Amino acid sequence: MRILITNDDGILAPGLQTLARIAAAVGTEVWIVAPETDQSGLAHSLTLHDPLRVRDIEERTYAVRGTPTDCVIMAVRELMPSPPDLILSGVNAGSNIADDVTYSGTVAGAIEGTLLGIPSIALSQGFSWTEGAVIPYETAERHAPDLVRRIAAAGIPRGTLVNLNFPDRAPDEVAGVEITRQGTATHGLTAEARIDSRRKPYYWLAYARSTTPPEPGTDVHALAAGRISVTPLRLDMTDHDGLGRLADLLGPALR
Repeated sequence: MRILITNDDGILAPGLQTLARIAAAVGTEVWIVAPETDQSGLAHSLTLHDPLRVRDIEERTYAVRGTPTDCVIMAVRELMPSPPDLILSGVNAGSNIADDVTYSGTVAGAIEGTLLGIPSIALSQGFSWTEGAVIPYETAERHAPDLVRRIAAAGIPRGTLVNLNFPDRAPDEVAGVEITRQGTATHGLTAEARIDSRRKPYYWLAYARSTTPPEPGTDVHALAAGRISVTPLRLDMTDHDGLGRLADLLGPALR
């Protein structure tokens, strides 16, 4: 199996090296095409007004001065001799659950693969700032190969990607695996006001913890309980239940 891996934390990120080992345990040929620099929070963005510079690092390993989406497009359309059988994106430094998936460059790498018709999986490792910001990548490395192997063997439906999140626990302390739906969370972003050396204001976006109890069955709840969350995500964002309601509401005006 030929596997393409990418991420949003950049070509030098420890999580990418973890993912390379995961991919090597699953596939027979691993290609790495990742951003030159950290692209966290850029979601499914494209570079349209600047050239894409590609740096050849070693055999089947490239750094792209662009976003995760750019990396997947460059890999599939230009750098690889033929498309991969599977795309893995991650392992992200921090979970990508609930509303965070809309911001995530890690999830975006898997989204682009899905748009190209290639089975794709996003992988993220949870961690806690209160414990010194130590990211237990060994948890993802221990548990991901079997999950990825089984998911890939079963097949991922077209238009769907799989979002894997690993809890902030040691490998032996993981409480199991749960198939989950995407949860919701109180918007945690705030703007922190600061003053620069010239006494002019500037701002940093910062996270604040949600105080809303997570709903059972969601990715948020699974991680809080120490379980690995496996969430299928669809690219079709249509509110199918709302189609009839809008048809009833606007039907007379559309006739």
